[in-house]
Amino acid sequence: MKKIVKIAGTAITSLSLIAGMGSMVGASSANIGGITGPQSNNQVTNNSSTSANLNNNNALGVNNSNGQGSSTGSASATNNTTAGGVSTGAASNNNAFSASATVSNNNGAVAGMWSGDGGASTGSITGTTGPQSNNQVTNNTQANLNVTNNNNLSVSNSNSQSASTGSASVSNNTTGGSAVTGNASNNNSSSVNFSVTN
Repeated sequence: MKKIVKIAGTAITSLSLIAGMGSMVGASSANIGGITGPQSNNQVTNNSSTSANLNNNNALGVNNSNGQGSSTGSASATNNTTAGGVSTGAASNNNAFSASATVSNNNGAVAGMWSGDGGASTGSITGTTGPQSNNQVTNNTQANLNVTNNNNLSVSNSNSQSASTGSASVSNNTTGGSAVTGNASNNNSSSVNFSVTN
């Protein structure tokens, strides 16, 4: 009489994104022990699978709008015997804009912690088998890790500046002085730095 013994390990699916994905649970094991007779068919099969999906969606947006205007009044010297010099002040605008953002999804560390062992399922035959027995141990392990990174970076910077100085005039004087207008200037600087590490 042939004695047939077959043990099949249960397929294990483990999703362990929580707690850093460092622990892969679901290990299973199967063993044929004891004594089997001649021409026994002893089979141990373990099927294990582990899968995880990691999705990173990063959206970084910077919007800066700056509007400035400056002007000085007018200066004049008129109808004087001796006129002195007249001058207007300077008109200037300054704008500085800086933005920095850093995003780290640390996928490299996740991949390093991903053991890919599918739960480390094992099978064994430790018993005493008879002559002409068919002894088979099969371990099937499958591990799948899918990582998707979506990075959306946008920058909008608008700067509008105007500077004007007033008029300076010397007129209808016996002895005229000088007329000087001030300087008109605009300055703008922008700096944006994005750093994304997947």
